[in-house]
Amino acid sequence: MWGRSLAAALLGLPLAVGLVGLLALAWPGRLEATTLPWLLLAFPVWIAAMSLAFACRTGLRAWLWLGGATALCFGLIHACKWLGWVEVGA
Repeated sequence: MWGRSLAAALLGLPLAVGLVGLLALAWPGRLEATTLPWLLLAFPVWIAAMSLAFACRTGLRAWLWLGGATALCFGLIHACKWLGWVEVGA
């Protein structure tokens, strides 16, 4: 139970940020117009991501699934930026 709880607490937020960030970058339209709805969606996605840890049988599986999904999301974000499919400027 401790392994799943720690995985939920430590990997739930990065996974939610990665998922919402990936969806926000892939969504058509101006980023300025869609930022607020994506930010409001982040909290329910965070709760869902933390709940996924408790769907796993063991703490190790929770760490592997949530960690892998988080790495995949951020890898896809960086790949989209590197390929020039999205442009995020300051």
